[in-house]
Amino acid sequence: MPAAPSAPAKPPTAPVKRPPAAERVYTHIKEAVLDRRYEGGTLLTEGDLADAVGVSRTPVREALLRLEVEGLIKLYPKKGALVLAVSAQEIKDVVETRLLVEEFAARRAVPATPQLVARLEQLLEEQRQLAEAGDLAAVAVKDRCFHAEIVKHAGNEILSRLYDQLRDRQLRMGVAVMEAHPGRIEANVTEHGELLDAIRVGDAEGAALVVRRHVGRVRELVRGEDR
Repeated sequence: MPAAPSAPAKPPTAPVKRPPAAERVYTHIKEAVLDRRYEGGTLLTEGDLADAVGVSRTPVREALLRLEVEGLIKLYPKKGALVLAVSAQEIKDVVETRLLVEEFAARRAVPATPQLVARLEQLLEEQRQLAEAGDLAAVAVKDRCFHAEIVKHAGNEILSRLYDQLRDRQLRMGVAVMEAHPGRIEANVTEHGELLDAIRVGDAEGAALVVRRHVGRVRELVRGEDR
């Protein structure tokens, strides 16, 4: 009786490549700054960061230089890196830019495609679930995704790229607001629902008005971040 054919050998699994050390440090610090585990005024040292990520000090220096260019930290030779607080001027600049872009985008989103409405409904439901779980950093990300989706559907790539540049500042301010004003979490979900309703029924000016109230309220609440 002939022997049963043996199963073909499985190809060896390629090892999962880890990101370069400097990239891991960069991601660690940036995420901690954006979700406020490293708050404004915190002094970070190369040694502590190297220990936290499990790398040498050289990639830490590379990551810190990159983050300084992005305006999240300020380097002080032989001392460390200071996490920069959100300033009143930064709040003003971000809110003004958001209003310019998002009001325009809200109007341009009308009449909305079925795909946009479905995507906004999905993002809103995901935001509700994250809010119930109390994950503020994830709520801030989903909040920002909701607005970014509307901007993307405005059909202006230059404005979309400009809006993308606000991402880090929006996330940081969003977490700050929710920590200081827990009631704002539910209010954000409610206001997003109102914006979605206006877009769904084709009310361009109504959508722009919701954006104006919604974003303007952020400016009022986050002023306390000025140091």
